Amino acid sequence: MARGINLALLVAYPIAWLAPLMQARVLWFLGGDRVSMLGGLRALWGSDAVLATLVALLAIVMPYAKVIATELHFAGRLPARLAPALPYIARLSMADIFLIALYVVLAKGIAGANVTPLWGLWLFTGCVVTSLGLSMVKR
Repeated sequence: MARGINLALLVAYPIAWLAPLMQARVLWFLGGDRVSMLGGLRALWGSDAVLATLVALLAIVMPYAKVIATELHFAGRLPARLAPALPYIARLSMADIFLIALYVVLAKGIAGANVTPLWGLWLFTGCVVTSLGLSMVKR
């Protein structure tokens, strides 16, 4: 069952990266912008490419690598030389920290804006929590 859930994460994570996480409205009558992870990274890339690369590595690449490595572990196909790297991949997978930062933004709002969570945030939250749970099960 854990393996099936992990395989589902391989599909759910990319959907969560593209899905709208939140909508920010400056005034109640303005529609506001919908923010996705990849859209936010694209905007960040325009102002700070180094930070955007670091965020992409720690919030997208490493969590996905963790899911792939977990699948290889479940399937018994994780090469012995890579097995010692699995705990480091898990530590560098900072999607949970990114998620906490998103919730802080939601709680505080953005300079007088009304920030509303959207379905992508719940999907991303589910992916992160499920991945954390699976990393505890596989040991």
